[in-house]
Amino acid sequence: MERPAPIAPAFVKTPPDPLKMLQIKKYAFVITLVLLARPALVRAQGAIHAVRYEPSSTTGELVFGVTYRVWIPEGVKRLRGVIVHQHGCGKGACEGGLTAADDLHWQALAAKWDCALLGPSFEQEDAQNCRLWCDPRNGSRARFLQALKDLAQKSEHPELATAPWCLWGHSGGAFWASLMMISDPDRVAAVWLRSGTGFSAWEKGEIPKPAIPEATYRIPTICNPGLKERDESQFSGAWTGAESMFKAYRAQGALIGFAPDPKTSHECGDSRYMAIPFFDACLALRLGDGDRLQPVPVNQGWLATDWQAPAVEFAKFVGDRSQSNWLPSASFAQVWHEYLTTAQVADSTPPPPPTTLKATPTGTGAIQLDWHATADLESGLAGFEILRDGQVIGHLPEKPAGGFGKPLFQGMSYHDTPRTPIQKMEFVDATGKPDSTYQVRSINTAGLKSAPVGSK
Repeated sequence: MERPAPIAPAFVKTPPDPLKMLQIKKYAFVITLVLLARPALVRAQGAIHAVRYEPSSTTGELVFGVTYRVWIPEGVKRLRGVIVHQHGCGKGACEGGLTAADDLHWQALAAKWDCALLGPSFEQEDAQNCRLWCDPRNGSRARFLQALKDLAQKSEHPELATAPWCLWGHSGGAFWASLMMISDPDRVAAVWLRSGTGFSAWEKGEIPKPAIPEATYRIPTICNPGLKERDESQFSGAWTGAESMFKAYRAQGALIGFAPDPKTSHECGDSRYMAIPFFDACLALRLGDGDRLQPVPVNQGWLATDWQAPAVEFAKFVGDRSQSNWLPSASFAQVWHEYLTTAQVADSTPPPPPTTLKATPTGTGAIQLDWHATADLESGLAGFEILRDGQVIGHLPEKPAGGFGKPLFQGMSYHDTPRTPIQKMEFVDATGKPDSTYQVRSINTAGLKSAPVGSK
């Protein structure tokens, strides 16, 4: 099992190790060749743009190299926001972050709201100090803002540089997000903190304690540790930090909830089936006509006495509101309670069907099938069923593998990102005939199938 390295003590300003820097440069060179060879990498229903920055030896600037990849939905005229999927600490997490922008499920959320999907990847080795990037005051905030400007120019979407953000972070990425919502509260639409926060570190004096503006408490936020972390020595800090932050912020009237994942430790598991509906609800509340976010009324929403209790409308809640869980909507309150009690979210609606199925003879007696498809917003994309002349002849993938969550077409890593290499939507029928009729249908993780789409 992939395990992120423990977060090292903060603000260790030692000079970069020459051997380590050489390793990083080799690692970065591979990234550059793969990701930056073309201005834009065309994906299904969108395009990916990438920028990379060298590590800096200047005091106060980011000591790690970093690549930012952004997916922009096809046909969008003006981006309304950016969904940031920030990985955690260590080399494995950094490499996992390389595919965040390729994730079809997160892309479905972004496309619904005309948002971009951004996945950073820092070039940090396991033995290096994670807080030199996961504390944004050490240069990663400045680099992030620079990346948005540069990607805005590359993508020819100038609004990318000023659009508001949804911040999803895991472990060190959640540490980063918890500080970004303090430095830039007016740009943050919502925050999901998966197994991490900087709260304990600044309360203990490990890092400088920030002054928290009132606007930070008005950002819809969920603390989402794994329940198993509570009793594990390596990751118990993720639990206590999240619980402490939730209590302290809620006592200040913050729009915050606590959502322990009942079946995981530090891995992300299936938490996306809560996180995506949360951002969906928050974007409905907060996006307006321009870059300015809509405020969320503090006397609305849904409240629950604790994370094991169902939520009720704000006006109907009986109890101490300063200790309650705050949730943004009735629909999310249902998802939240269902997942925390069953580790599942029910779905009775089929996924959208694939599009543009093309059947091409290969010249060797086989038929090559290629298609595009989007993921089901509620339940993601588990795979496809391929039919020839009305009969099922195969599935893609042939044997779905889950690993750290439900089996997905793109696979699932420890870090809530697709496995590499990225799975392609293609199938070869070795015994096909040019006059055969082909169809493909999508299958979501609830086992529901879409209507079939035929070949052209």
